[in-house]
Amino acid sequence: MEPMLILAVILAAAAVVVALVLRRGDGGAGLAARLEQLAAQQSAAQEALGERLQRQERAVTEAVATRLDALDAKLNAGLVTSTKETQSAIGEVKTRLAVIDAAQKNIADLSTQVVGLREILSNKQARGAFGETQLRDIVEAVLPPGAYEFQAAIGDNKRIDCLIRMPNPPGSVPIDSKFPLEAYSAMTAAETDAARQAASRAFAQSVRVHIKDIASKYIVPGETCEYALMFLPSEAIYAELYARHQEVVSECQRARVMPVSPTTMWAMLTTIRAVLKDVHMREQASVIQKEVGILVENVERLDQRVDKLQTHFNLVTRDVSDIRISTGKVRDHGAKIASVELSEPAESVPAPEAKALGRMGEGG
Repeated sequence: MEPMLILAVILAAAAVVVALVLRRGDGGAGLAARLEQLAAQQSAAQEALGERLQRQERAVTEAVATRLDALDAKLNAGLVTSTKETQSAIGEVKTRLAVIDAAQKNIADLSTQVVGLREILSNKQARGAFGETQLRDIVEAVLPPGAYEFQAAIGDNKRIDCLIRMPNPPGSVPIDSKFPLEAYSAMTAAETDAARQAASRAFAQSVRVHIKDIASKYIVPGETCEYALMFLPSEAIYAELYARHQEVVSECQRARVMPVSPTTMWAMLTTIRAVLKDVHMREQASVIQKEVGILVENVERLDQRVDKLQTHFNLVTRDVSDIRISTGKVRDHGAKIASVELSEPAESVPAPEAKALGRMGEGG
């Protein structure tokens, strides 16, 4: 039963008792006794109710504290997990942002390089320097030092971009860099067939001018070989020339001017390097033969000296053998002398015997 309900029941009972007492007409003393009894019961009930309320309050407090502790632990665990997940997500975001920043930086650098390359290629002089630099890089990467010369003077003091030094035949190979970019760019940017055909004719004419220039300046009889190389620093221009301008290629063959791209230039220089290596080996072969001849002469001379030394050894061996024979005889005569028993002093030995002993000693 709930405490409030118990209190209400007690109050109602007290009211009933008071009513009964008043109805019976008992004296004031009976009423006072009843009231004291009711007061005592009420006090005891209140004390019991207070103790019960305190126990329930403590139980409720402990239950609430337990629930709060469990809820706090759960919230803390959730916060820790959420914090870790958030930190991990933030780390991934930072990593991706760093990758994006690096990519943006690379894109910016690439854009700057593209703009710089466009500025270089738009200037004819800078474009020529770009082609010469690319030619220099390829030649230096493939050929050994001393097999080439840049800006070499040939003919009537004319300067060639590169001259490959080769023995006769065939002779030194001249290489000149040409970059007909303007005509090619106009051809690729043309939007109509008519504009494209006009740009194609301009491109072919530009290449023809370069062919004539190289053939007339850099093919020098007796100083260079019978052909020259026209280096095109762009694979696209080289492919366009061979794909759509066969008549220009035929003119190149007649003029003995061979167009080459970076790729074909690399392959051709590799072949030239093999030829130079073979020539160098042939030159060294005569040197090797000469050295082998000298080596044979030294071996023959050493053999003669060994023969002389062998002769000396034989003489020494014979002399040593003779010496051993003489020492053997001396040893034998010494043994004979040691075995002779003398009965008289040496002074009394008869003269004939002394002479005989002298002859024995001389025979040794």
